[in-house]
Amino acid sequence: MRAERWLLGALALLGAGLTGSLGLWQLDRAQQKLALQAEEQAAERLPVLTNAELSPRTEPAGPRRLARLRGRWLPEQQIWLDNRPHDRRNGTLLLTPLQLEGRPELIWVQRGWQERAPGLHQVPPWPATPGGVVEVLGQLRPQASQVKAFGAESSGPLRQNLDLSASTAQLGRPVLPWVLWQTGPDCAPLRCDWPAPDSGVHKHWGYAAQWFALAALILGLYVWFQFLKPARAGR
Repeated sequence: MRAERWLLGALALLGAGLTGSLGLWQLDRAQQKLALQAEEQAAERLPVLTNAELSPRTEPAGPRRLARLRGRWLPEQQIWLDNRPHDRRNGTLLLTPLQLEGRPELIWVQRGWQERAPGLHQVPPWPATPGGVVEVLGQLRPQASQVKAFGAESSGPLRQNLDLSASTAQLGRPVLPWVLWQTGPDCAPLRCDWPAPDSGVHKHWGYAAQWFALAALILGLYVWFQFLKPARAGR
């Protein structure tokens, strides 16, 4: 009986230690996400980047750094991204390349979202695109909106995702390795009220609470069955 009690005690400590360490790991992951979130928010407060300050070798100091870029739209190369929900409604996103003024590179601009009728999967009508030199304000992000693609990606005007690396060959010009998510009133009639990315902090906190609760349950059951219950039976 003594050896069995020692074995059960060792297993209980091992189980509680393992689940407790998993809880601490989840708290550490949450702290990392909070640090990344703070970095993104700090990037939004930095001075707005311009054409001259943006290059393929320059890190924009955060995935949501603001930039105000000048150039000309290339509407003949624009595309729609299909199956993009917004406010619980399905729609499409318009992406148009912007030829930067005074530079050889292009940058893709995610110009905005529009609703589409349920069940339709054809190319939506193209909204009007201003001619001449325009100034576009937005957030620099590593890529456009992404969804899980089923099957091979298409190369037509209606796609699931934008392949930045392949777009250089498709457009025949150098493309900067970011996408400018346009903001402000110039998006109209499209909507560009982009939701902030979910950091997932609450998910890690929830997982941590579950692991700590499991550790407490293991220790509680061990104490109950090995000490409290026998003591009550003895009385």
